[in-house]
Amino acid sequence: MSKGRILIVEDERKIARLIQLELEHEGYETGMAYTGTEGLAEFQEHDWDLLLLDVMLPELSGLEVLRRIRANDDQTPVILLTARDALPDKVSGLDLGANDYITKPFQIEELFARIRVWLRHPASTSPAEQETATLQLGNLVVNEKTREVTRENEAIELTPKEYDLLVYMLQNKNQVLSFEQLLTNVWGFDYYGDTNIVYVYIRYLRKKIDASFSTPYIQTVRGVGYMLKE
Repeated sequence: MSKGRILIVEDERKIARLIQLELEHEGYETGMAYTGTEGLAEFQEHDWDLLLLDVMLPELSGLEVLRRIRANDDQTPVILLTARDALPDKVSGLDLGANDYITKPFQIEELFARIRVWLRHPASTSPAEQETATLQLGNLVVNEKTREVTRENEAIELTPKEYDLLVYMLQNKNQVLSFEQLLTNVWGFDYYGDTNIVYVYIRYLRKKIDASFSTPYIQTVRGVGYMLKE
């Protein structure tokens, strides 16, 4: 029995083939594409449980493929394959709706672990979870059904990953959240101490939900992490 159907979009054929062999050995069904155009077409023509998407692709970049996919599909998990230290690509990909990223070169066991996380906890929430009406802290309100965010009744536009971060912090308001907790629960996997992405997104959130208001809600707990508190 298949563990899931995974589409691999990677222009380096040896890497793509190695990933394919390893995944099939683990019991996954796979599909392959070597350009952004082919990858987008393959994704749209068939049903996939997860997409492995290289950022640097010919014809259409991986980020452009992701943007087009997310215009119609915000459920299928997408893991980006990125170059080492390519933080702008990682941030852009997460802003566009990627669920996770892994940096080349990587150990295949790490890739398997991330795949298992996203196939076990898909990007979309269940119907029961969608019934949750609102999350609130003071005059900051999140409607989980519509994904609308307001503060003092003023609409706030968030990227998908900013929204995920805010929801997790609201679900754990008045609690100190460590960098490791935020990485694991918002980005889906322990990023081995790569706290840069947390700093970046906390800064983004502060600009949007705190900077224009008299009372800041996001508090820094020095050396530990952050807390959402009135």
